[in-house]
Amino acid sequence: MVEKGAGLTPTPDGFNPTRLFCKEEAEVDITQFRVMFVRMEMKKAPSKPAACPSKPALSARRLLSPAQARNLTVIFKALANPTRARLLHALVKEEELGVNELCAAIGMKPQAVSNQLQRLAARGIVEARRNGNQILYRIVDPCVPTLLDQGLCLAEDAQNRKR
Repeated sequence: MVEKGAGLTPTPDGFNPTRLFCKEEAEVDITQFRVMFVRMEMKKAPSKPAACPSKPALSARRLLSPAQARNLTVIFKALANPTRARLLHALVKEEELGVNELCAAIGMKPQAVSNQLQRLAARGIVEARRNGNQILYRIVDPCVPTLLDQGLCLAEDAQNRKR
């Protein structure tokens, strides 16, 4: 048993670790402990990817090789799906979400969302991590948010030019 005040201090969200282990407490609220543990685990979750690494300007690069052009089209095809675009946007906004949260965000069934997440994961765009019984997804590549932002800008500008 740990004595009260033995180097354990309350966290900013009010969780006091000494409460769970002091001699004076007869019962431990294990449910509260689990909730706090999950919150602490969520705080350990990987943070947003860093900004897209700087690379030479596109105009300064050599013309794309056929292999580079194929690789680029594979990525664009993966992103050229309304469901996947919405899933990625939800992940940009929230950093990391489970399938159920993504389903609620875009209004689709879990099986459909999981299928699209698998396609994104297969191309190295998102990755999953287990948190207890839940699988959480996040964007891996730091260029994806920038690409989505630029793509949305292009789509909005093109739409405005049509008017």
